[in-house]
Amino acid sequence: MTRRLRPSSAPSPPRQAGQGDQRIVIKGVGWAVYDCLSEAIGEGQHVRLAYDGEDLEIMTAGYPHERYKEMLGKFVAAVSRAKGIPRKSAGETTWKRPEIERGLQADECYYFLVDKFAAVEAAFERGSLEAADYPNPDLAIEIDLSGPRVDRPEIYAKLRVAEVWRFDGETVVIEQLQGDGSYAPAEVSLFLPIRPKDILRWLIEEDYADELAWERRLDQWAKRLRRRK
Repeated sequence: MTRRLRPSSAPSPPRQAGQGDQRIVIKGVGWAVYDCLSEAIGEGQHVRLAYDGEDLEIMTAGYPHERYKEMLGKFVAAVSRAKGIPRKSAGETTWKRPEIERGLQADECYYFLVDKFAAVEAAFERGSLEAADYPNPDLAIEIDLSGPRVDRPEIYAKLRVAEVWRFDGETVVIEQLQGDGSYAPAEVSLFLPIRPKDILRWLIEEDYADELAWERRLDQWAKRLRRRK
């Protein structure tokens, strides 16, 4: 008989909104300024840039932000692995698109549409560092412990990212791109058989103090998930 897993008796408390994160915005910035700054800063830093065509946001991420980012990455990996759902991770890639004068870095992003996989692999095998050689991702994850200062949903809409997960330290929303270019909350992910409450459980309710124990419980839970239509 399979033992039903229960949440840990010592759940992780919600973090105070904005703890450790700092955002500033520079208004009325041209594309060239954003382009130069993003090249100078590069990727893999604790500094995120977002440009919505008019304003430039500069954000530095603190420990709570990076911890939740790590947890969400492990969550996506565990569910897709358990259910045999192909994916390709694109991490914090900077999606600079001069043709629409928009750009940003997600906390995590992924490809799930298999027709994009070949293009991704071809660009990677060539050793391309040009964002233009890679298709836009299908799923992006946003950790908003402090409120965004630019129109990030509009940037994602321009990039045609089908789904965005947003976590503000207390709640999770799965948003999906609509035909009119807006995002609307959804009950179930397009790509994984999970709901917002499932994500929230593993970010807040389950104790993460022992990371290996958390990962083992997550793997067992993911194996029992059923695909949802």
